[in-house]
Amino acid sequence: MNRIAAFLDSDFVFRFRRDPVAQGSLFIFLVFTIAAFLAPLIAPYDPYDPTQIDIMDSEIPPVWQESENEGRFLFGTDAQGRDMLSTILYGTRISLTIGVFAVMMQAFLGVTIGLISGYVGGRVESFFMRLADIQLSLSTLMVAIIALAVFQAAFGTELYEEVAIFMLIAVIGFAEWPQYARTVRASVLAEKKKEYVDAARVIGLRRGQIMFRHVLPNTLSPILVISTVQVANAIISEAALSFLGLGMPVNRPSLGSLISSGFEFIFSGSWWITIIPSIVLIVLILSINLLGDWLRDVLNPRLYKD
Repeated sequence: MNRIAAFLDSDFVFRFRRDPVAQGSLFIFLVFTIAAFLAPLIAPYDPYDPTQIDIMDSEIPPVWQESENEGRFLFGTDAQGRDMLSTILYGTRISLTIGVFAVMMQAFLGVTIGLISGYVGGRVESFFMRLADIQLSLSTLMVAIIALAVFQAAFGTELYEEVAIFMLIAVIGFAEWPQYARTVRASVLAEKKKEYVDAARVIGLRRGQIMFRHVLPNTLSPILVISTVQVANAIISEAALSFLGLGMPVNRPSLGSLISSGFEFIFSGSWWITIIPSIVLIVLILSINLLGDWLRDVLNPRLYKD
């Protein structure tokens, strides 16, 4: 209870209460997240269940545009007859899952490499930093397109559709680790010169204990800020890959897959198939980025202004 009370009285919570943009962004993000992960409970239909899909219901406009909808499909239906609201809820869950787990992979690789590089130095640091330079010279989409295209060509589309979510997490996660590695390395270079590190060496702690128990906790602030922004970047990368046909399959669509599948119908009058998922994606990304900007300002006192 004392820890909870101390947190509620902290400067972090005080600044959050004074910032309506941060409050609104967190509220929107939580609404999207809760709705997405409760999709099996709150979605009117199951878009993965063929028995609940009728091709005769295809391309029904949203309820406010078409009186014949009779309230069955709030956001209308897509070309396959799937309820757009249900499909968006399930698609948002997939997009968030890929974004969060890809960032966890990025953080694990980047923090480990950055911590070792900054603390050990020498040839180890040179090797990992040159590797990071090579990785940064290639865009995330370029690496992902090559890797996913080669996988599909080598193992076939059917296998890819079964493991698509794991492939996307792995490829996006691997492509972005240098962001963490460079930031953590810079923080470690500053931390390892401080007195508490010298004291830890004097009392006989091993190198691994000093790195992970003492140095790493003091580098968490920039890691938290990067992670917030990287979740948004990972979701955008997944949406772009899905739009290019290298993301989630049409039977398990993400937000990017939904946008892609409806793009060919946008000029035929079925605008909602693409526009509504696009709006959801934009609002989701915007809320995450605004939270990231707020965290950056709060965790860096030099940027905070009363």
